Amino acid sequence: MTIARLTDVLQPAMEQGYAVAGLVTLGWEDMRAYVRAAEEENVAIILQAGPSCRSHTPLPILGKMFNYLASEASVPVVAHLDHGYTEEECKEAIECGFTSVMFDGSRLSLQENIDRTARIAELAHEADISCEGEIGFVGYSDGEKSNGTNPSEAKIFAKDTKVDAMAISVGNVHLQRHKEGNLDVEKIRQIEQVTSIPLVIHGGSGVPAKQRSFLSINSKICKFNIGTELRMAFGHALRKAIISDPDQFDRVEILKKTHEPLVQATRKVLNGFKPKSEK
Repeated sequence: MTIARLTDVLQPAMEQGYAVAGLVTLGWEDMRAYVRAAEEENVAIILQAGPSCRSHTPLPILGKMFNYLASEASVPVVAHLDHGYTEEECKEAIECGFTSVMFDGSRLSLQENIDRTARIAELAHEADISCEGEIGFVGYSDGEKSNGTNPSEAKIFAKDTKVDAMAISVGNVHLQRHKEGNLDVEKIRQIEQVTSIPLVIHGGSGVPAKQRSFLSINSKICKFNIGTELRMAFGHALRKAIISDPDQFDRVEILKKTHEPLVQATRKVLNGFKPKSEK
């Protein structure tokens, strides 16, 4: 199946009442497992290359990996740059075959965030791909604190940047190991009233599964980023594989044992974003 743009998978999700998972990748093993899980659940998937992934593997290689997996998949696969911090980084991703870029200007002033995001969105649209931006700041567990999204600023940001999807800060936090967060539904409703584009939740691992499922069906949140939850599943499977056979030194043989556990953990995540009729 041909590779998809972010818009291709989020617009139907918003119209039909479900969400698509933006799965944070770190290497071949998780990318492959994520696509297999999406095929088994028969849903679209967004493969995301974030800063830690890019520090380990160059963008040109990631672009080829994402595109290869998409070409072999039976479901739509989006190749997405997550948290691009510079125009140069976003340009490189576009040149490397990514079909969606996210410019993160959330630490900037409102006007600078708008100006720089609008420029990236223009570059993306000229290349016939999608762009995601962020308004408000989503903090980090045991790190920077969040700065919640102001609905009136969200309205201006969506209008002036012309992004295809907008990440918001409504109680979500990056890198949470436990589902201890609860999103501010009232704030989400206020943002929905003044914007018409698909909304994105970063730090989706920290949101209770029941609330993720509810908002997938009953809001304009069409994309939940999931990273920590599945990294933990991979780490657990890897640890178990090493302990079960301490004499094994071939990393290919060790990593093979992480595949099926990660596929099953991913299927559980993906199933939670489906419409009621398909669960």
